[in-house]
Amino acid sequence: MEIVIALAVGVMFGSGIWLILRPRTFQLITGLLLMSYAVNIFIFAMGRLSVNRPPITPTPDIDPSQFADPLPQALVLTAIVIGFATTALYLVIMIGARGLTGSDHVDGKEPRE
Repeated sequence: MEIVIALAVGVMFGSGIWLILRPRTFQLITGLLLMSYAVNIFIFAMGRLSVNRPPITPTPDIDPSQFADPLPQALVLTAIVIGFATTALYLVIMIGARGLTGSDHVDGKEPRE
């Protein structure tokens, strides 16, 4: 399972980098989203992926290996909320720039062929 998650993170991050290097603003935003999703999956996977494990409860004989780590889950949840807000801001800026320049090219003008 670890190799599948590592490959998924690598493919998503690589696709995000490829999209960031494209000349259109929508592709740039999509690349940033893919990279942020890849980082979120990586952080979430660092908290030990486990199924049917309870969260940490205060008992005198705690064995940390038997519980899910809540910190990566909290970090990923915060990153999702911040990513949603910044994506909305990027889209508003993109729509405004398209209205002003008439193009969705990153430089604001279409390349001559």
